[in-house]
Amino acid sequence: MKRALDLSLPLIVAVLLLGLWQWAVLHWKVPVYVLPSPSAIAEAFADNFTSLMQALFSTLTVTLEAFGAATLLGVAAAIVFSQSRLLERSLYPYAVILQVTPVVAIAPLILIWVGFERINLALVIIATIVAFFPILAGVGLGLKSADFNLIDLTRLYGASPAQTLWRVRLPTALPYLLSGMKTAGGLALIGAVVAEFVAGSGTATGLAWRIVESGNRLEIATLFAALGLLAFTGVGIFAALSFLEWILLRHWHESALNRQA
Repeated sequence: MKRALDLSLPLIVAVLLLGLWQWAVLHWKVPVYVLPSPSAIAEAFADNFTSLMQALFSTLTVTLEAFGAATLLGVAAAIVFSQSRLLERSLYPYAVILQVTPVVAIAPLILIWVGFERINLALVIIATIVAFFPILAGVGLGLKSADFNLIDLTRLYGASPAQTLWRVRLPTALPYLLSGMKTAGGLALIGAVVAEFVAGSGTATGLAWRIVESGNRLEIATLFAALGLLAFTGVGIFAALSFLEWILLRHWHESALNRQA
């Protein structure tokens, strides 16, 4: 009963907000090019369904590829850093620099270096840069959080560093990895959209370009429809990763056990 209520409350709030929005636009006769009503947005979505779905597929493809690359690279880098303090002290600051540098500033360089004939690869690289650091930071913290008593016990029994990593450190880091993945999933989508904006006309085919195109044509209802698709896509990615977290942690980790209770 409580879980059903938790799921229904956001839907109730959404219905109330949409109803208030619809009423306000009609009551004050707001022009559609300023703020379209929810019904106008739904109509624009239906009229442009095919093109919006094609744009969503393009953006989602870049997002998922970047998310996968960021996860693999982040986990690999965190493992390497956990095994070598020298490498961590030498290279980790550069990962921080890459994280704090605005991606909009370096995206044009990546597009030039990779080439506009391989635009999808450039978009994936840009989105990967945005999503990489939360994975690295999360897994790195998780690997350092392993119980020192268990590590000493594995050494006492003659376990190799690889066995200690596999048996103790990685299981400890799993919740941190999953938490970082939930952050990185949204950032990968943001990175894909930013990359499409930078790529501009004639090259990008995703939702970002549909937003720019709709704004230039003052098709504001279509613009809102594309924005809504982006928002629902982000929520869907977060929900899928939250479900994965629950599946992997529900039988042994405190966070999932408390959630079940």
